[in-house]
Amino acid sequence: MRIVYIEDNDELRETIGCLMEGPGRSITSCASAEDALLLDAQAPFDLVVSDVSLPGQSGTDLAQALLKQSPQRWIVLCSGYDLGHYPAQWGPNVRTLLKPFEIEELEALLSQIEAQRANASLQ
Repeated sequence: MRIVYIEDNDELRETIGCLMEGPGRSITSCASAEDALLLDAQAPFDLVVSDVSLPGQSGTDLAQALLKQSPQRWIVLCSGYDLGHYPAQWGPNVRTLLKPFEIEELEALLSQIEAQRANASLQ
């Protein structure tokens, strides 16, 4: 599964990016939504994990732009505040993760998404 992780905090981007690595996962990290869009245009990622508060284009704007192109995209928005039910209205594969989160929470979410993607490809 190809994952792009967007986080403007250098230390978090490096740490969380490394922690997301695992069998069958390829992680690309970048500091802005604009960079992520350029990379995604070259070869769409299977999963986009993005901080909400980014310089320039926000993570929510990034999510909406990607979902316009492909409503079935898998997106995880990470935020320090509860986004409520709002992101779920954007599509069936949009999830949120409240910061600060434990790595086990992130890993459980990634495993859940991997399982759902595997089930969908069998159908």
